[in-house]
Amino acid sequence: MWLINGAEQTYVAADDRAVQFGDGCFTTARVVNGKVRFLNHHLDRLEEGCRRLGIATPERERLHTESERLACGHARAVLKIILTRGSGGRGYSAETGTEPNRLLRISAYPAHYDEIRLRGAVLAHSPVPLGRNPWLAGIKHLNRLEQVLIRAQLDHLAADEALVLDTDGWLTECCAANLFWRTGKAVYTPKLDAAGVDGTMRRHILAILAASTWEVSEVHASPEALAQADEVIICNALMPVLPVRQAAQWRYSSRELYRYLAPQCE
Repeated sequence: MWLINGAEQTYVAADDRAVQFGDGCFTTARVVNGKVRFLNHHLDRLEEGCRRLGIATPERERLHTESERLACGHARAVLKIILTRGSGGRGYSAETGTEPNRLLRISAYPAHYDEIRLRGAVLAHSPVPLGRNPWLAGIKHLNRLEQVLIRAQLDHLAADEALVLDTDGWLTECCAANLFWRTGKAVYTPKLDAAGVDGTMRRHILAILAASTWEVSEVHASPEALAQADEVIICNALMPVLPVRQAAQWRYSSRELYRYLAPQCE
């Protein structure tokens, strides 16, 4: 089911700037027992994305109400919120834009996460790198062609997710998840100052670890850093946290960090 600008419909104008240029941002949230988990965190990130892109942010209370309306009655589901700059002319100039459009969709929860949680995820190296661009790094904008290419490669591999590097060769993220690894009491996650998505669950985990006895660092690291790791986990708003049993050629059996985080991320 879709809500577009508050109405149940499935169409936007062909001249919407999201269609023409990917001009907008989005977030994807987990619905549990009729409630959107961490909804305020998702709305915060949408507001940040709109600010970074120079898009007028729709009224927060309206987004909150429409999100709850779609989530109501669903035991497990996925809510996606897309904000576009609106309709515009043929050229790139945003001066031709109209009012922003709100597109909200409720869909089925990806049940395969439950099975992966039991056996542990397998990550394969992706041959597709992420371009480095500090102007767009961190936000979840609508230009996702890199992820489309990464997923297309991944679909032909015996793996659940991808290990994705940027064009400088630094570990950055997965196709649709963020990455953490642990060595002893030290926990690391890629620094996303030039590429990658700063996920809402990543932010939540960083806040948890900052208030704990774990030592957490955001770093630029090569894939070989995973060779020294005792444990690897991946996360996004839907998973929300999954243990990794294999990343490329490296295997892991520890779930110490996963067991610490999982109850606090539900």
